[in-house]
Amino acid sequence: MNEKPDFSKNANMASTAPAFLSVWDMHSYYGESYIVQGVSFNVHEGEILALLGRNGAGKTSTLRSIARVGDPEVRHGEIWLDHKPLHNMTSYEAASVGLGLVPEDRRIIPGLTVEENLQLAQIAPPVGWSLERLYELFPRLGERRKQEGITLSGGEQQMLSIARALARDIKVLLLDEPYEGLAPVIVDEIEKTLVHVKQQGMTTIIVEQNAVRALELADRAIILDTGTIVFDGTANEVLQDTGLREEYLAI
Repeated sequence: MNEKPDFSKNANMASTAPAFLSVWDMHSYYGESYIVQGVSFNVHEGEILALLGRNGAGKTSTLRSIARVGDPEVRHGEIWLDHKPLHNMTSYEAASVGLGLVPEDRRIIPGLTVEENLQLAQIAPPVGWSLERLYELFPRLGERRKQEGITLSGGEQQMLSIARALARDIKVLLLDEPYEGLAPVIVDEIEKTLVHVKQQGMTTIIVEQNAVRALELADRAIILDTGTIVFDGTANEVLQDTGLREEYLAI
């Protein structure tokens, strides 16, 4: 078993501020396949954490386990968000206390306009992210608010998926492969948005195959290999360590 993190502090941060999201000794399975094998880490409020590794390392499974989606099944461990235990919650309950998962397939609802997709997700009345504020953050969505969401370009659909998560006034944004299939200019635009959201205090975990782009955005990085953590440190450390990148990220 891993040593249980101190939930009162984030041991991976230089400051002594409290950990905002804590994962302790999490073990997750797809059926009998043992995928996430005792993962433990803390995330500080307002931090961007890159969750990296080769294909099959357990990145998306870790993200989905935190989001309590039920697949994979978490059979042991604890997950805490802002001093609230998530490990016994359903995905709906975890979402209601502040987790926002943006899945790789985006899941834009067919038949609904951009604005209807956002309104369906938005709490009433909105506390932090009104439609007007979301359109300021994503001007393209404001221009296309009456357009059916599934007819948007891939990059615009990704923007809508992120905006829809923010519309619920979440505390932690979980991004699964947000750059997949997008042109570099669109990735630039999304990264600028994520930096802006971070400046508003948002905590973000990003799973991304484009490791260099994720590292350039992130404060910290965790590298997974066969479901276990092999590195937990600053993003800059990974960028400067050629051997680490070659061994675990193939870059």
